[in-house]
Amino acid sequence: MRYLFGTGLIGAITAGLSLLRGSREAPITWRAVLAWISWGITLALAIGAARDMRRAERGLTVAIDSPLAPKQHKRAKKQLKAIEKAAKATRR
Repeated sequence: MRYLFGTGLIGAITAGLSLLRGSREAPITWRAVLAWISWGITLALAIGAARDMRRAERGLTVAIDSPLAPKQHKRAKKQLKAIEKAAKATRR
């Protein structure tokens, strides 16, 4: 539920509402089309970010192009190193 109230999603939704209000009576021009495309991309990115945060929180892997991927990769390397160290200690 907290992902629905993230700042990215709220910002995208309010920008969409503002765009809708501003384009109700205006003619459809190439600028208006570009504004709607831009809004769609913004909404998609906000949804993707919320999805990645949820996946990372649950311990699932995120896409390599996600901003959370380097942190997740670093954490996995650290855990692997700890496992190798524990295995080496038990062999002694």
